[in-house]
Amino acid sequence: MVLPTPASTRHALYYPFHLCHEQTLMRLLEHYRAVHFRDYMALQLTPMSGTTAYQDRMGQYHPALVESGQIVQGYSVSGPLDADTVSAVNADLADATWRGIFHHGLKNDRRFQRGLFDLSHSFAVGGSTVPGPAALLRLLEEQRMAQACSVEHVQALSGRRLLPDEDYDLEYALALVKTSAALVYTIRLCRQHKLEAVTDSEVHFHLLERTCSRDGLSLENRLVIREGY
Repeated sequence: MVLPTPASTRHALYYPFHLCHEQTLMRLLEHYRAVHFRDYMALQLTPMSGTTAYQDRMGQYHPALVESGQIVQGYSVSGPLDADTVSAVNADLADATWRGIFHHGLKNDRRFQRGLFDLSHSFAVGGSTVPGPAALLRLLEEQRMAQACSVEHVQALSGRRLLPDEDYDLEYALALVKTSAALVYTIRLCRQHKLEAVTDSEVHFHLLERTCSRDGLSLENRLVIREGY
């Protein structure tokens, strides 16, 4: 692999994931002095429930880029949500336009879908396993787009025994919270460290654009179109 020569002094934060495709990384390094990466986001919504953390980082696959300073990593975005993050996530979840972008993306963008649900074979929901396509049909029911949702609602569902239909409600609500939280952390890291936001996920790009437009936030946000990979 030929390492690109840094072309500018600009720094970018890749979002919303902790890893990106090598071709995306190389394209970004043609325009940025360094690309910054968060660690895997493992949210803890209640004392007894959370998501699994993965320890891999981009630098494991590109150590020379870490040594040259072209990859910067180690931003922690795991653990309980603080009050400011809860407020920001709830604002997204109460925004009909934001929710529409999310639901349309879940329905039509396979990569966005795979980032939230592994539906390739079977899908574990509640105490049972159902075929992936059948689970997807339930998750894409149109009424979910308008169902009220908040961090507190997800915490309440996570903390009690669920009725059969509520299993899908919880899975969908968790996907909403995880998606919004990743974008809230993106905004926070970019503003704290003077970074430009970059992604190769079109749905996440439009969701972040909507949040910034709604809240009057100024943030450089760039979409890299993936072609052939």
